[in-house]
Amino acid sequence: MPTSHTLGFPSLGSKRELKRATEGYWGGKVSQADLLRAGSELRAAHWRLQQAAGIDLVPSNDFSFYDRVLDTSALVGAVPERYGWTGGSVDLDTYFAMARGAQRAGRDVIAMEMTKWFDTNYHYIVPEFDRDQTFSLASTKPIDEFQEAKALGITTKPVLIGPMTFLLLGKSRGARFDRLDLLDRLLPVYVDVLNRLVAAGATWVQLDEPCLVLDRTPAERDAYRRAYGLLAERAPNAKVLLTTYFGGLDDNLSAALAVPAHGLHVDLTRGARQLDALLAAWPAGRVLSLGVIDGRNIWKGDLGAALGLLERGQAKVGGDHLWVAPSCSLAHVPVDLDLEQKLDPELKGWLAYAKQKLVEVATLTRGLGGRAKVAAELEANAKALAGRRASKRIHNAAVKQRAAAVTESDLRRKSPFATRRRAQVTLPLYPTTTIGSFPQTAEVRNARRQLTDGKMTPAAYDKFIEEQIRKTLKVQEEIGLDVLVHGEFERNDMVEYFGEQLQGFAFTEYGWVQSYGTRCVKPPSIFGDVSRPKAMTVRWSSYAQSQTKQPVKGMLTGPVTILQWSFVRDDQPRSETAKQLALAIRDEVRDLEAATIRVIQIDEPALREGLPLRRAEWAGYLEWAVNAFRLATAGVKDETQIHTHMCYSEFNDVIRVIEQMDADAISIESARSGSELIEAFREYKYPNEIGPGVYDIHSPRVPSTTEIVDALNRMRDVLDRQQIWVNPDCGLKTRGWEETLPSLRNMVEAARRLRTGSKVPTA
Repeated sequence: MPTSHTLGFPSLGSKRELKRATEGYWGGKVSQADLLRAGSELRAAHWRLQQAAGIDLVPSNDFSFYDRVLDTSALVGAVPERYGWTGGSVDLDTYFAMARGAQRAGRDVIAMEMTKWFDTNYHYIVPEFDRDQTFSLASTKPIDEFQEAKALGITTKPVLIGPMTFLLLGKSRGARFDRLDLLDRLLPVYVDVLNRLVAAGATWVQLDEPCLVLDRTPAERDAYRRAYGLLAERAPNAKVLLTTYFGGLDDNLSAALAVPAHGLHVDLTRGARQLDALLAAWPAGRVLSLGVIDGRNIWKGDLGAALGLLERGQAKVGGDHLWVAPSCSLAHVPVDLDLEQKLDPELKGWLAYAKQKLVEVATLTRGLGGRAKVAAELEANAKALAGRRASKRIHNAAVKQRAAAVTESDLRRKSPFATRRRAQVTLPLYPTTTIGSFPQTAEVRNARRQLTDGKMTPAAYDKFIEEQIRKTLKVQEEIGLDVLVHGEFERNDMVEYFGEQLQGFAFTEYGWVQSYGTRCVKPPSIFGDVSRPKAMTVRWSSYAQSQTKQPVKGMLTGPVTILQWSFVRDDQPRSETAKQLALAIRDEVRDLEAATIRVIQIDEPALREGLPLRRAEWAGYLEWAVNAFRLATAGVKDETQIHTHMCYSEFNDVIRVIEQMDADAISIESARSGSELIEAFREYKYPNEIGPGVYDIHSPRVPSTTEIVDALNRMRDVLDRQQIWVNPDCGLKTRGWEETLPSLRNMVEAARRLRTGSKVPTA
């Protein structure tokens, strides 16, 4: 019979139990023993849940206290020198310092770089390598967690980030070199881990190599074959499942089949076209794992269609060699739809979270023994899908007509940047601002909770928000910031807040997914045509501007980011949904302008992450993504200054495209990856204004004035001083006031010193 399995399960818990335990540990309220116990309890619950759902082979080592790529850096001893690690096992505090930085007890270290995991909204910690890099086994986590499950009577499939993907996703520090030169030093650690897992009783080990769905060079394909050939030779008893996802193998298919692995997993939800070529070339005797349930979206799978794909696979490889799985790890979807007691019943009937996707996988596996065995399930599934397609809630003729009527002139500002800038707000050299949000304290979160629970009246809540805005404006004026923000205290999330006010969106109570570390978000579901019934932000922006003579930015989330950070309908092209979102944001921008808001920021941090994984497909995406931003912003007068913000992606690839967005100013993350961004601007002269982030808000450490001046001086080497804005690299929502205030004071002082020409010694 075929085997059902999963590639990974969410670590955070259905009610974010891991977030609370981890942040409690960071804050000194939870002991290390209690944190480790919380992790162990979650792992056990998740293993049992998967087993109870009918999954034959559940994963282990898919759990992480922060990030699986960071876990791999710890596993192989790839700890940068600045963390003071002297060998042996990587302790938990060193691990968290690598993720977040640290500034206590005389220790002051910055975090490792963080960027997007392929084209998802998940962020991973980027491995750092130098030319003389050495590796050693510095963690026994994969073996420990396998044995932990075994003690519960569950033999799991340990999961590791594959050696090639680990190196390819890392970055070299110092002198440039080919990271694959390190492969021969890295592989002995993987051999050691594989042999230890076999000795512990592991029958299969999953090695994730999603980099095989990207454009690869002939040399890299050869390196894959060589790497896995060595693993097969030196760990001969380890049965390896080579796992790919997020796209098709396409021109890497031959290389994947040449890898001496015992099995191969492919993603058929994003790479269905590869199945014909895969089956035609399939070598006998190997396990073929087909990912037919979408691990990245929350819509119910089409079980009839998925079963058809599986039946084709079974006809080729036989039932004993066919595995049934989600397309990728289920970490990208919420845990359990059963918890959603307030969700609209019709909409709920269209959805499947991780727990429900397990049942879909198990159902399909049983269906391969004959469709009659799952006839009732197939019928119920087909009925739910048909009901969704026929629902009148999905389609809005007026929205479709407006989108169809968009012309090229709707995408262009009235005048070029140089003309616009002369009409806009007058500011000093090196103008200072923040990205938008200020700390969302326990008091702010509690007020929102009381409003939701009916314990605070809307009028009382509004007065509370007004007071938070007044206090924050006063703080910004005292610090000396030039362009202020209202602080976004009324907003739960930069996407959820807008989606709650747009038609075509639905929201959940327990739809949490991990964005990075302990940062969790509840992506809305875009189920239908999108429109804006009324103004969404004008009230609070206008109130803030009425309290100060300095310019206050109106703060919006851009159409592409709302799209990327939502669970998006799959019954029309994403480009069409983006256009509908852009028109809704365009209406809001115009209303802000009419309310005399002179500076409006439309954030697009997700524009880069939406790039297709293959370069051949970039042009089409970039055209509609850039057009969506321009459609949202081009309807204003020259006097209105349009900003945008981007963060935590590899922007060097698309820096020239960012110019086409035609924002008057862009703020962009550079605190963790500043040297790369600076080099990009050395090669390419960006024409408009730009604020490369001068410090990392995802770290609790406070940057010194000297450190910020140094960052600004590096920027002055490649940018004209008239272009440079001074700002943090992202919003301050997750920080505390005790870190925020000194950081901003140091930032403003750094700008002042540059204005006066004061020299500060190099750090």
